[in-house]
Amino acid sequence: MAKIRIVDVTNRDGEQTARIVLSKLQKTIINIMLDQMGIYGSELGFPLSPHEWEYINANVDLTQINDHDGEPVIRQLRLEGWSRAVAADVEVALRKTKVKNLNLSISTSQQMLEWKFRGKFSRDDIIKMMTDAVRTALEGGCEVVGINAEDASRTDLEFLKDFGLAGKEAGAQILRYCDTLGYDDPFSISERIAWLAREVGMPLELHCHNDLGLAVANSIAGAVAACDEGVDAYINTTVNGVGERAGNADLVSVVLALRHSSQLSQRGYLDEGIDLTKAWRLANYVADAFGLPIPINQVGVGANAFAHESGIHADGALKDRSNYELYDFEELGRGQTEERRTGREILTGQHGGTSGLEYVYSRLDLAFRDAEHTRQTLHLVQYANLCNQKQLTEEELRFIYHHPDIARRLLTLTP
Repeated sequence: MAKIRIVDVTNRDGEQTARIVLSKLQKTIINIMLDQMGIYGSELGFPLSPHEWEYINANVDLTQINDHDGEPVIRQLRLEGWSRAVAADVEVALRKTKVKNLNLSISTSQQMLEWKFRGKFSRDDIIKMMTDAVRTALEGGCEVVGINAEDASRTDLEFLKDFGLAGKEAGAQILRYCDTLGYDDPFSISERIAWLAREVGMPLELHCHNDLGLAVANSIAGAVAACDEGVDAYINTTVNGVGERAGNADLVSVVLALRHSSQLSQRGYLDEGIDLTKAWRLANYVADAFGLPIPINQVGVGANAFAHESGIHADGALKDRSNYELYDFEELGRGQTEERRTGREILTGQHGGTSGLEYVYSRLDLAFRDAEHTRQTLHLVQYANLCNQKQLTEEELRFIYHHPDIARRLLTLTP
């Protein structure tokens, strides 16, 4: 049976959103949490960008470095880089980073050929640039190469077919259909993806934007259409739906819809390995890292997702939660009591000292071997606080303690 797998793009499309930014430590924690949630892949960034090189290499190394439990820090998450479909860019990306999975992107619509590229490239030129980049990536040691048709939803289907078949012949394994402007609707994308699945015969990846509020619906409609034709599908998501302009398809919404909507829950297309109990922690970590509070009505993780006040609803929910709740809050990892201090707080950060550091780590049941261990950890915590520009989280503090060498690499930026 064909399957739908999730490739999250929070660390690429999410982080390139205007007005927000992540530190390399924060991006790493997101990758670790996505891995713990059982997500198939993460598009972790731009291997052509010098400030991403050390971060990308460190994260690839985390797939080989054991955690304190004896298992790799990143166990199964496929780490993917994004690059323009330009052979020279691919050469630099592979020379400077250890990334083994690349998504190669180029515009395909007539609008962008005329008004983005200003008529410099024909359709034949676009295909040649893409196939040259694919061959360069494979010759450079890439294991999986995807080809991204930017603005696919406004691209002639026959040209998308030619684009996909040429990429497939060159060795690409996945065709990403980018609804770059959120132009599609669930009906159009279902028809177009089904046709492409039949004509191109390769796995299809759905990358949908939310300009019309349809990113989740379009992603699911396209992925299901591909699976119905016997072709594996991938859905690009971001945590909390953050992304360019109005955002991307929200991770939690996509998973819940495939699990609980009236017909899709019976199809069995969704990857069974996803552990949604990690969603609450991940959503809150990403919200804090971006400095973007979770909307009160956010699917699954918003403050009102399981809140009832009106008399009829409260009465029904108290009698049987299924009266007014489609799924249980425990499925999202919610329901635990959270502690919030209102008295004295001892913190650590860029101006902290060893006493405060030891106290903070003692509350995490972590102790230091000796004074040198304390001093080295304090040094890393100070720089991490400076990079994040906010108080470090428990996840970040634990990572620094257990993986100081990787942390040091993540905190090292050389302009």
